[in-house]
Amino acid sequence: MPEETPKEQKEQKGEMPSAQKQARTAEKKGLRNKSVRSRAKTFISKAEDLIFAGEIDKAKEVVVAAISALDKAAERGVIHPNNAARRKARLMKKLNSAVKASA
Repeated sequence: MPEETPKEQKEQKGEMPSAQKQARTAEKKGLRNKSVRSRAKTFISKAEDLIFAGEIDKAKEVVVAAISALDKAAERGVIHPNNAARRKARLMKKLNSAVKASA
């Protein structure tokens, strides 16, 4: 039977003080990055929903916001710049194909 409770095990992330500090800072950065990543994902899903619904004019505005959010996330180091570029390219591909289909 373990001597430490799960809460105590979670608090102790390393033996060395530097490892403990690194764990604390990583946790803080993770919480900070979570909102940036979530914002980008939300804009992408909203844009995709509008594209598939056929609301091209609204979708164009949301796509611009999604691209901006992805660029900011990449600039802050939350996601890799190539990841942001890939997501933007996929989003634009969907938008362009919807525009072509509606025209």
